[in-house]
Amino acid sequence: MTHAALPPFHLAIPVDDIEAARHFYGEVLGFGRGRSAERWTDWNVEGHQVVTHQVEGHANRVAGTNPVDGHDVPVPHFGLVLSVARFQELAQQLTAAGTDFVIEPYVRFEGEPGEQWTMFFLDPAGNALEFKAFQDPSRLFAV
Repeated sequence: MTHAALPPFHLAIPVDDIEAARHFYGEVLGFGRGRSAERWTDWNVEGHQVVTHQVEGHANRVAGTNPVDGHDVPVPHFGLVLSVARFQELAQQLTAAGTDFVIEPYVRFEGEPGEQWTMFFLDPAGNALEFKAFQDPSRLFAV
């Protein structure tokens, strides 16, 4: 399946402060804002629909970590596979915004079939995000 044929995914996530989420997803990450109401907002995440829903009293924190390539990967997490150029652009945006990375941008599995750029960070509500990039996108599922 080619990238152009992929259907957009939809993901709804809880946040404890909708205004902080609007700033982070709209201003820091630069995602386009779609429909919204007082307590939720749709985001255009590179063509996919992520919805932030304010949930009172919700403390969304990472459930745990799993060791991958010498780093403690936060679980659960979500994100996208980007082009290397887009990954580098986003990493620069996040760095310029003073983002506190859980795992700073680096090349994971260097020299192996799954070699990829990756970075992990949390949104203001504690949702973990990972963005990654492959020099050769056909290697996404390489073993």
